[in-house]
Amino acid sequence: MRMIIHLGLAGTNHRIAMIAGMLALVDLFTACSDRPIPDMTPQVGLVDVGTEDVPLYKEFVGQVYGFQDIPIRARVEGYLDGIHFEEGRPVKKGQLLYTIDPQEQQARMARTQSDLAEARIMAVNMKNELDRIQPLADINAVSERDLDAAIANKGASEANVDAARANLRVAEIELGYTRIHAPIDGLIGRTMAKVGEFVGRDPNPVILNTVSAIDHVRVQFFISERDYLELAREVHQGQADDDRQHNAKATFELILADGSLYEEHGVFDFLDRNVDATTGSIMVQVSFPNPNGLIRPGQYAKVRVRFDVKEGGVTVPQRSVREFQGRQLVYTVDGSGKVSEVQVRIGPAHGDKFLVLEGLKGGEQIVLEGLQKVRDGAQVKILEVPVAEASP
Repeated sequence: MRMIIHLGLAGTNHRIAMIAGMLALVDLFTACSDRPIPDMTPQVGLVDVGTEDVPLYKEFVGQVYGFQDIPIRARVEGYLDGIHFEEGRPVKKGQLLYTIDPQEQQARMARTQSDLAEARIMAVNMKNELDRIQPLADINAVSERDLDAAIANKGASEANVDAARANLRVAEIELGYTRIHAPIDGLIGRTMAKVGEFVGRDPNPVILNTVSAIDHVRVQFFISERDYLELAREVHQGQADDDRQHNAKATFELILADGSLYEEHGVFDFLDRNVDATTGSIMVQVSFPNPNGLIRPGQYAKVRVRFDVKEGGVTVPQRSVREFQGRQLVYTVDGSGKVSEVQVRIGPAHGDKFLVLEGLKGGEQIVLEGLQKVRDGAQVKILEVPVAEASP
């Protein structure tokens, strides 16, 4: 009996607890209904679509050469006797670089000196012979034939003297070739031969070294035939008009291997004579000042050519453009906060912006912040974006 009463009390308590919980939920729902519903309209930051003059660039891979690259050759054969410079250091014009064992050239010079002396003695004898015969011929004491022979011998002996003198001069020049001097002021590289090597004939090094003048450098690169026509018109117009030359649109910049922009601008040198029929390209040479010697021959670098300037070009921040399924989109917002999706055609980058070729005219407001929250036709609230954030 007691057990039955206890269970009855327990069931009553459970029902009371359930009723109390339901009342609590009713109170909670009532309290929540009294609170305002939060506004879920997305907030976005806008930026004005601007217009500015945008330079139009193209980039080409070029190779660097010294303003002068002079190969140093051994012009006579012989054993390298001495090296008189530091590799990789500047040298002065006329500075002694190499000496070649001169014994063979000295011996040749001694022979030619002997030949010259012998030719001179013979010339003196022939002159004396003619001087002896001439008076006798005048009194018909000798035949005309003997006189003609004496005159011919004298002329031949004088010619032999001239030939021997020329051979001596050649021997002197060859002896001079055993001392190799720097042809220009410049930077000399690594020597291709060491002391004791036989030089001046293959397979041993014929070119011993190279001296390069690098206060200016030449950069050569290839452009397509279409780019050539555009560049040639700019250059020719600049050369035809002095005022135009100072304001020519075509400029040349150098981008180094680490991606940095070289501080000096290039000067157009020339276009090659012909277009390569195989590749359809033509070689262009541009020279750059190199006062600090930073640029070295043999480097590869990108040449950035400014072909033109787009005046009043429409530009937008790069991060305001969304790409979706091959389309490039921006989102404009009107005065009522309504979003419109606009497809644009993007041109080259200009700093942290894109040049817009089609789709915008300038003056519109487009979404910059909160781009992932918007869609075509949506309603948004405008969030003020500081100027510094609008142009990162």
